[in-house]
Amino acid sequence: MRRTVLERFPAGGPRGSWPAEEFACARRDEGLAAEVVMDLESDAFLVVVPQHNADAVT
Repeated sequence: MRRTVLERFPAGGPRGSWPAEEFACARRDEGLAAEVVMDLESDAFLVVVPQHNADAVT
């Protein structure tokens, strides 16, 4: 499955702050299947949504 990155957040945010989770929650409230994943190479949290392939057979 492919995913589209909606937003990036640095992993070193202020203690007790979860901006990536808050952003993903707001997108889920809008009906998107947003989730937070960690990109270890860039040390960032990514908010992603599944990318539906138009060529996929259902």
